[in-house]
Amino acid sequence: MIFREVEDRDLVIKAAKGSVDSFNLLVSRHEKRVFNYLLRIVGHREDALDLTQDVFLKAYQNLTKLSDVDRFSPWLFRIAHNEAYSLLRRNRPDTAELIYDPPTGKSRDGMYPVELNIAVERALGRLSDDQREAVVLKIFQGFKFEEMAEILDLPLSTIKSRLYSALDLLKGVLAPVKG
Repeated sequence: MIFREVEDRDLVIKAAKGSVDSFNLLVSRHEKRVFNYLLRIVGHREDALDLTQDVFLKAYQNLTKLSDVDRFSPWLFRIAHNEAYSLLRRNRPDTAELIYDPPTGKSRDGMYPVELNIAVERALGRLSDDQREAVVLKIFQGFKFEEMAEILDLPLSTIKSRLYSALDLLKGVLAPVKG
């Protein structure tokens, strides 16, 4: 017998009717992506962990307000976006400063993977909050432009402009880095 994977849509419908098990499955499917998104936006692990819990609590409390169950993921990331930017507004001026001490040793072939990750994180730290979020949503989370526009509540042209200008800046910053 072949079992089909329960779709998010089905889980959302059941969770909205009160199934805690269905909501827990949604959390287990999405918590890592939400956490990684939040970590890249706020830059601090503890804050990202706290925000992840807040996001899922708000999602649970407002699940019956989700008008299109097929749009659960963009809706969830919209909540995450709002929570992250609320925190960033409260915590100015340290917004999303990433603090890393890169290792000093290099291999003969260039950078170690850890050093490359650190270089990328530092380069992301040079972007504006808006540009960084566009990169995170598109490159790291894999959202389509239309979904990004929904998450950020912005016109498609603005999303594309932010992403392409951010990618140009990253290209300039990371150009000397060879992996």
